[in-house]
Amino acid sequence: MSSLSRARVARRIAAGAAYGGGGIGLVGAATVGLVLAEVQLAKRHVGNGHSHAPRADGLYGYAYTGPDDPPLRLTMLGDSTAAGQGVHRARQTPGALLASGLAAVAERPVELCNVALPGAQSDDLDRQVALALADTSRVPDICVIMIGANDVTHRMPPTRSVRHLSAAVRRLRTAGAEVVVGTCPDLGTVEQVQQPLRWLARRASRQLAAAQTIGTVEQGGRTVSLGDLLGPEFEANPRELFGPDNYHPSAEGYATAAMAVLPTVCAALGLWPAEEERPDVSRHEGFLPVARAAAEAASEPGTEVTAAMPTGPRGPWALLKRRRRRRLPATDPAPAPSP
Repeated sequence: MSSLSRARVARRIAAGAAYGGGGIGLVGAATVGLVLAEVQLAKRHVGNGHSHAPRADGLYGYAYTGPDDPPLRLTMLGDSTAAGQGVHRARQTPGALLASGLAAVAERPVELCNVALPGAQSDDLDRQVALALADTSRVPDICVIMIGANDVTHRMPPTRSVRHLSAAVRRLRTAGAEVVVGTCPDLGTVEQVQQPLRWLARRASRQLAAAQTIGTVEQGGRTVSLGDLLGPEFEANPRELFGPDNYHPSAEGYATAAMAVLPTVCAALGLWPAEEERPDVSRHEGFLPVARAAAEAASEPGTEVTAAMPTGPRGPWALLKRRRRRRLPATDPAPAPSP
């Protein structure tokens, strides 16, 4: 599917989410049903991994603690990818990796709270947001949401999926938190899913990712494409980047995803160098209608989309950036106990 076709589909899904539609399918009920059957069959083989994600909540970068530098608050929301299911140690989870990286860039401690739930679909975000905002005196500075794979495998209508995500982003932004969404990962990378269903799974994932981007950007959040990030690299190194269950990422896979998300987290908090924020024409960065930016981002790993000009002849515009991936600093040996 071309980026223009994907943009049209994403725009329709996002519009349906905004105006109450619910019948727009991803690739057709029959084909998605086949994809579901294949992925569920693959998930039955998930048994050699770890059923519970390590608990990583706590204070990171505590070497930077000072009387004038209160911790930045980072909250993770979403599904098993946000929770870090599939790894042994807390420091290997994406939340811990992002907290450590953010602390090093900001030179401030970072307090991590993870309310993500393995197996969650987008309709669980309402509950998770309520947990994240339960203490009005401790609103997160930045929230990272990773969601979407279970919506595809459980055939949640994409308009409903995007509606729940958009509502979550709106509530968090209204409360004063910055929001970064890692869009739907590429289910075509699941090793047990065979062609042609692998292609269908990839197509469904990218369509949802593009629609998620539109819904997120329209509510004032930023997105980072995770789908294809974990595609060619996982296909080239499946034993390294998939965990023992062959379904969730390994420690190396989570580090790859965290390296893609960290620059956007830092940029959302105003911590990235000013020269990095200007579009680089040589990297094909620039301003595009939001639907086109969303479609292009869904096809390229690590691509960020954020709101730009309020509107244009073809609707809202967005800034598309292909941020360079940077090596994460060494993580703290362990988080300090939560206060």
